[in-house]
Amino acid sequence: MRDWRRFGAAFFVLGSEHVSKVIIIGGSGHVGTFLVPRLVAAGHHVVNVTRGQRAPYQQHGAWRAVETVVIDRETAEADGTFGQKIAALGGDVVIDMICFTLESAQHLVAALEGKVQQFLHCGTIWVYGHNTSVPATEDQPRNPFGTYGTQKAAIEALLLDKARRDGFPATVFRPGHIVGPGWAPLNPAGHFNPAVFGTIARGEELVLPNFGNETVHHVHADDVAQIVERAMGNWGAAVGEAFNAVSAQAVNLRGYAEAMYRYFGQTPKLSYLPYAEWAKLQVPAEAEATWEHIIRSPSHSIAKGQKLLGYQPRYSSIEAVEEAVAWLERDGQITR
Repeated sequence: MRDWRRFGAAFFVLGSEHVSKVIIIGGSGHVGTFLVPRLVAAGHHVVNVTRGQRAPYQQHGAWRAVETVVIDRETAEADGTFGQKIAALGGDVVIDMICFTLESAQHLVAALEGKVQQFLHCGTIWVYGHNTSVPATEDQPRNPFGTYGTQKAAIEALLLDKARRDGFPATVFRPGHIVGPGWAPLNPAGHFNPAVFGTIARGEELVLPNFGNETVHHVHADDVAQIVERAMGNWGAAVGEAFNAVSAQAVNLRGYAEAMYRYFGQTPKLSYLPYAEWAKLQVPAEAEATWEHIIRSPSHSIAKGQKLLGYQPRYSSIEAVEEAVAWLERDGQITR
């Protein structure tokens, strides 16, 4: 088997003298909005592979230096050409932000084997399902359920096995609930309707499911971008590993709501109902979203990323949400 650790370490030791070509599949999304400027500033040549349907959430001058390649992934995978098209771009590093099925991952890995220095996959904390202990570390048993979580778990199992058995230079990063300016964050009721923040901003009563003790674990999109950049810069420690990409601490729904009341200068006014009763008062899709979050109650450790990569999130969960909420206000989505 190839001595990939020596090979990769040599490549990144020379990183200051070598302009890497970095291919980002889905680079115009939440994380890419912050990751692309970071990589451009670090001197990399960045190629954003996109369907051409989305602009980054925040404008930045770095995007003028980015090469854009339009590929419809679904169509190209259907005709078996997607992996070949990505490989033909000649990237040193490939970052896949939008892989959601095992078949999609298998197709891309087969095309990239032996052709890239590093492959980074955007996973999810939902691979854990319910945690057996908290904060959950990366080596904790995974109990995924639901299509999204189980498919993501299968993808990372493939990638990490390929890294350890065959030397495929894969790294997995697992974001929590990604927040930042430009989109609505997961709110204290456990769903995404920004009207909840309006209720809080006006000082009105907010009803939470159960006792509000279930947890959610946010992360600012720029902190996810940070861990990707650090994984690239610490190749030997990152390849063959998975890293939680979350803030330093999860928050429970009650504490989250109280913090938001204080943010808006209001006194917390909360009440509680058992979930089944609470759900009857909600829009069904929002009640379902809340259930998907509280049944998992994510709370994850970042100790591994801190130790091996030097990962230090700039934002706490509440700070990240506050920045997103400030954008919601400016955008007129919160009515006081």
